[in-house]
Amino acid sequence: MSWKVKSFTDLSTHELYELLQVRTEVFVVEQECAYLEVDGKDLHSYHLYKEENGEVVAYARLLPAGVSYEQPSIGRVLVKEGYRGKGLASELVKRGLAFIHEEWGQQPVKIQAQEYLREFYGSFGFRAITETYLDDGIPHIDMILE
Repeated sequence: MSWKVKSFTDLSTHELYELLQVRTEVFVVEQECAYLEVDGKDLHSYHLYKEENGEVVAYARLLPAGVSYEQPSIGRVLVKEGYRGKGLASELVKRGLAFIHEEWGQQPVKIQAQEYLREFYGSFGFRAITETYLDDGIPHIDMILE
């Protein structure tokens, strides 16, 4: 099992295909949410993922300041079904935050989180900065880590 972090231009077409496939599998099919998964932000982002036996099992998109928000952000956080409950999500967020702070400096990080994950992200120091709202029919909140 290995963790990788790559800019968009460093991804091979095969790697990009795998990442988009697993994101679509989780966010569009599993969560039954039709939305524009390929939103143009990947071009400006770093892609943090873990492979096991040639399969992407965990993924997060790391967005520099100015792409989604004024602050850097972590998005599209996922652990593939069958690999959940093993601490991969926590390790993924910790690695994502470490990358952001090492690459872009110690600064606030803003995320849009599914509301049911409020406590999970709160365990890293994120706090809610909005009320719960619907995005594509799913309850979300915006959170910040200062």
